[in-house]
Amino acid sequence: MEGQTAAPTAADLLAAFCNKSGMEVGVASYTSGRPMGGSPDRGRGGPPRSNLHVEFAQIGEVKERKEKYLTAKYGAHQMSLIRKRLNVEMWMFDQLQSLYPAPQEGKYEEKELDLDELLDVDGELKKRKYLWDSLADCKQSKDKVEKFINELLERATTL
Repeated sequence: MEGQTAAPTAADLLAAFCNKSGMEVGVASYTSGRPMGGSPDRGRGGPPRSNLHVEFAQIGEVKERKEKYLTAKYGAHQMSLIRKRLNVEMWMFDQLQSLYPAPQEGKYEEKELDLDELLDVDGELKKRKYLWDSLADCKQSKDKVEKFINELLERATTL
């Protein structure tokens, strides 16, 4: 019995045919309210053969299928926290644009201030120093910068 190979199955022949013709094949199973996983007599495993359908698709068609995205649902409390954080970040973005106006030449680099880094700093005095160091290149008056820092620290305590 050495040297003998098992006869190819129908699935092997179908896969070989599809590979030669540039097609992909998939097997889909359809049930009508019955759970998958075997017949009632438990004698055979798998779904009944009458529910199996073979689907052919050209190789190019497979790539053209619409991509599916998973969207996470958040609870009401989590969404409230996300909205609160987003409001602070949007406010901060607007304030930074007013503190760092675009020059007349048109070349504008946004000033970025990382809210996470600010929240990671311990103590209000250290947070103030972090903000003053980050805004040291601001050309606006010290009063405007101080007002921004005070409001930002106040809003950051709500997060």
